[in-house]
Amino acid sequence: MSLDADALVDRRRMRRKLTFWRVLAVLVAVVGIVAVTAALRGRGELGLGGVGSAQIARIGIKGVIRNDQDRVEALEKLSKASAAKAVIVHIDSPGGTTAGSEQLHTALRKLAEKKPTVIVVDGMAASGGYIAAMAGDHIVAQGNSIVGSIGVLFQYPNVADLLKTLGVRMEEVKSSPLKAAPNGFEPTSPEARAAIAALVADSYDWFRTMVKERRGLDGELLAKVTDGRVFTGRQGVELKLVDAIGTEETAVAWLAKEKGIDPKLPVKDWKLDPKLGDLSFLHLGTAALAEAVGLGPLARSLLGTGTIQSFERLSLDGLLALWHPAAAD
Repeated sequence: MSLDADALVDRRRMRRKLTFWRVLAVLVAVVGIVAVTAALRGRGELGLGGVGSAQIARIGIKGVIRNDQDRVEALEKLSKASAAKAVIVHIDSPGGTTAGSEQLHTALRKLAEKKPTVIVVDGMAASGGYIAAMAGDHIVAQGNSIVGSIGVLFQYPNVADLLKTLGVRMEEVKSSPLKAAPNGFEPTSPEARAAIAALVADSYDWFRTMVKERRGLDGELLAKVTDGRVFTGRQGVELKLVDAIGTEETAVAWLAKEKGIDPKLPVKDWKLDPKLGDLSFLHLGTAALAEAVGLGPLARSLLGTGTIQSFERLSLDGLLALWHPAAAD
């Protein structure tokens, strides 16, 4: 009888273990299927709301901006879509890489040349986010939105003192003194610092010229808005960085008045399908997996405090057009 009881206990314990591994296998399979499906759904495709019916397209630019060729192709497809009579672009971004912001600005300008385009600043359009905002025909922001931060920076860690403390020295052989400079393992030479400063100055001049031409600013006013500081939406109107205070309704009203767009047209979301490897997609996958294993509150806490977004910002390199690169959202 005792043997039968022990066998029964062992069988139940084995069954629980098998159940655990089966559930885990199913979760892994689900995440894998979602990942493969996202990768195969046509990179750069736009999810359309009400294709074929006249509408105003709504797209969103959120988070850190990097180069994204799929997004460029998607915006090009939107410019050719006859159903979309105008476009409203919602921006909530602290910026990102200068090259990525330039690429996005160029793509949005091409879109604006085909369809009336209004920018609505939700939380912020700072630095590279403002580069993107200047691509529109009209900029609308909330009174307490953040705009500006017109400038460029180049960041790199320097661990020379730490290596010295640890008794570690990095040896290298390179073709010239400025090759791979700065390297972070030794004090930055005056020549390397001057070379980097020249890069930053050239990129800043490009940014400043864009503000001058796109916003029609010059003289003292241009100097004031391009000193790197940020402004509220209300200040932005006074400084001509923003055209109006308002929301999406304000944007629709402007399209109706200035571009002859029917204000009764529905505003439909046109979304770029997630790509395998995008951090935004990883957010969704991580959150789903965390919920499945009972860690949903922790995942939501990390996302809410900006921890993951901070890691995303720290992964940037090169010339940056970014506001508060190391701060939490």
